Parts: sequence; C-alpha cells; structure tokens
Amino acid sequence: MFGVQLGELLSEAPEGVAGAQDVVAGFDDALVVGFARVDDRQAAALRSLAGAVTGSPLATPVAEAVAKLSTGMIGPDQLSALAAGRAALLGAVHDALLEHLDTALGRRRLSWVQPAVIPAAPHALAVGSRAWLGELAIAGWRAVDHALVSAADQTVRGLLAEPALRRLAVLLDGLTAELGASAPVATMDRLPARRWADLWTRALLLSWRGGEVSMPETASGQLLPLGVDVHEHGTAVQAQVYGVLESASAPARTVRVSIAAAKVDTIVGPAVWQLLGKHPRLLTALAEHRALALTDMPLSASGDLVWYDERASVGDPADPFTTAAVRLAGALAPAAAPLDRDPVHIAEPVLVHGYRIKDGALELDGHQLAVELDRLPASGPLTAAAVSGSVACIGLLRWDAGRWSLRPLAIQRKVRTQLVALHNGDWACGPTDPKVAKRQAKAGDAVAVLRERAGRLLRK
Repeated sequence: MFGVQLGELLSEAPEGVAGAQDVVAGFDDALVVGFARVDDRQAAALRSLAGAVTGSPLATPVAEAVAKLSTGMIGPDQLSALAAGRAALLGAVHDALLEHLDTALGRRRLSWVQPAVIPAAPHALAVGSRAWLGELAIAGWRAVDHALVSAADQTVRGLLAEPALRRLAVLLDGLTAELGASAPVATMDRLPARRWADLWTRALLLSWRGGEVSMPETASGQLLPLGVDVHEHGTAVQAQVYGVLESASAPARTVRVSIAAAKVDTIVGPAVWQLLGKHPRLLTALAEHRALALTDMPLSASGDLVWYDERASVGDPADPFTTAAVRLAGALAPAAAPLDRDPVHIAEPVLVHGYRIKDGALELDGHQLAVELDRLPASGPLTAAAVSGSVACIGLLRWDAGRWSLRPLAIQRKVRTQLVALHNGDWACGPTDPKVAKRQAKAGDAVAVLRERAGRLLRK
C-alpha cells in the first residue's frame, strides 16, 4: 500500500455511514435499559431504525415490531425483526466501507453466491436460546444478574453437544461467560454496549438457521500464507491464517483458514500453539514460511478454507513478503457471508512499506493510520517496539470505532545492515527466541501437565 492509496482510504467516509452508525447506537442504548422500559428518546431511536430500512423487505416487520414495543406485547418474532433491521443497517455500512477500500486499493472482489444448504427443521435448543435472548432484550443489560445468566446454562450445554449448532453454542457460551463475569451489571460504570448488542444480534439471527448445513465446494492448488492473526481469551484460542490460493482451474484469490481449540486461562503465550497441534502441516508451513499443496480442501463462498490437515502437504519455501508484493494485488478478494456483513468483520490483508511509526500511528506521505500495537499476541515474536521500528508490514486493514486501523501480522526491520523478518506464526512449532524458550522450559509444560491430569481423572 502506497501513500496515495492510503490517502484515498483515509479520505472522508462514504455518505451515510455516520448516520447509520448513530441509528445503531440509539438501538444499542435501548438494549441497555431494556425494551420493557424505553423512554421517549429511546423510542425515537427505534423509530429511526424502522425509518432506515424503509423500502427494504424488512420495512413492514421492523415497523410492526417498533409499534408493538409501546404496547408491551413483543415476542421472539418481533425481536428477531429488530435484530435483522440492525444487522441490515450494519451490513449496508460494511458494504459501503468495503467498496471504498477496494476503490482505494484497486482491489477486485468476488460477488456473493449463496451456497447450497441441507435444510433442517428448527431445533428445540435453538428455540430455547431465542427465548432466553428475548428475556435479555426485554430486561436490558442493566438488569442482568446471575439468575438471568444461569437460566441459559442448560440450553448452552445442550447446544455444545450438537455439532450442527456449534456456531450458536460457542457464541452463547462466550456471551453468558462475559455477562456472568460482569453480573450484576447494574454496578458497572461502563458497559460494552456495542459488543454485547453485536453478540445478541448475531445469536438471535443464528437461532433461526437451525441445524442447516452448507455444502462448500472443494479447491486444489497451492496456498501461499501471508500471515496469521491469533485470537485468545481465557477459554479458547483461534488462529486465522490469511493467504493467496493459486489454482490451475481458477484465478488466484485471497483465502482464510481458521483453526481453534479450547483452553484454560493458565495456558498463555507460545504454549497455546500446542493446543493446535492437530494441524502439524499448517503449523510447519507457518513456522518455516513454506507453501502448502492442497487437495480437495473444502472452500466456502466467503473464501474460508475448512481445514483438513491430511489434505495438505508442506511444499517449498514461500516468503510471505514476496507473496504480498507479487501476488496479493492481483488476487481476487472474497465476498462476505450475509451474517458477516458488519464493519467489525472487515480484515483485509495489505503490504505497507516506506513508512515510519510514531505515537502508535503509521505515517506515510503525510497520512496517519492507527496501528493496533495493543493487539499483538504473546504467542509470537512481534512486540510494540519491534513494530514501531519496522520498515515494512503485512497487516490487516480493519474498521473500528469509526476509523481505519492496521493490525500487524508480520514485519521487516533492519538489524545493523540486515533486513530481519518477524511473523506472528514464527513460534507455531515452538519458540525460536532462546530467552523465550528458556523461560518456557523453566515454567514447565502446562499443556502436558493438564492433559496428564485429565487422563488420570478419566481413568478413575
């Protein structure tokens, strides 16, 4: 990415984005107090939501839902209509921002093609989750206490046991964990209102999908990794690998691979890679900067590879910075799935060079782009100091809190006269920094200890 492209990207946001964000903020404010206690200001915000979707297929159901709020007679169908209206508005913002990004970078993007699905009847557990989400919305975040959170425990346990409902299960498990840790919410000074509203909306819409299963296509060819974004919290870790897929039967395109594992909060830093050890070929490719040859790997319409490690083989060395410089600009970008059309999900890989970083912002040809130095994972060698002293960066362009930012995945910096590269995935097969390896050895293998203890309990 060059200065002229960055300047175009950072120019004024597309028309209507700020207004749409204000409408969503008004809806989220109503969720804080609960739909059973909306005042005149919050009622006006909900009417604004209905006005924003006028002319769309959601116009009538959203208007009817807002009207029913004043009578106190609102059920799951009406709440779902409001959630759909909020999601549609954010979807429009997402599309406008992504078109703005593509124009600035000269990037070509695939159109969304709805994949074939195997329909399924509504699952009782999904219906149960919908009822609980309705209780949350009517009570409001301020009224959430331990009793309200624990009411979802049985439903969440049942959902986790149903593979077809895993997305809904994991989302609800995370939401209830956050709410439980914050309860009673009435005592909190500040609420993550936008985040909780995002989770509530997504969960409610997912509850209508039941156990339907999409039928992805398969892809064969060469995957050239660009970098990995590691997400970690107390009970789970996920690694999202971004790369360019080259195939003899289709144009090159950017794709993403997501692998995840459950964890406990004592497993942190480089040790989290051990939890992802079921994917040794992918981890080897990340650690050694190699290409992967894929055979019949499922590929969704959103550009996500459903990873089966046995369908990949580690290939020749493939420097991610060379891939980014030579292949990325011409690769087709993926379309977003309907439920992923939200500004928070924008994560576009880019290569930036010729900049300097000052006070947490990347400066290039007079333009400034915020750098997410506080989001660098402890499972890799990237540090705030290393990124701040870099001369080139592969990162993800993101939109959050009304501005563009860059999340680093890999950097190049000069050490004496040599150009040295650091990647988030360098420690995927173990730390390469002697100091970190020594520190980890001294602390002991927490993963092995916990697995041994778990095996002992199962044997009993």
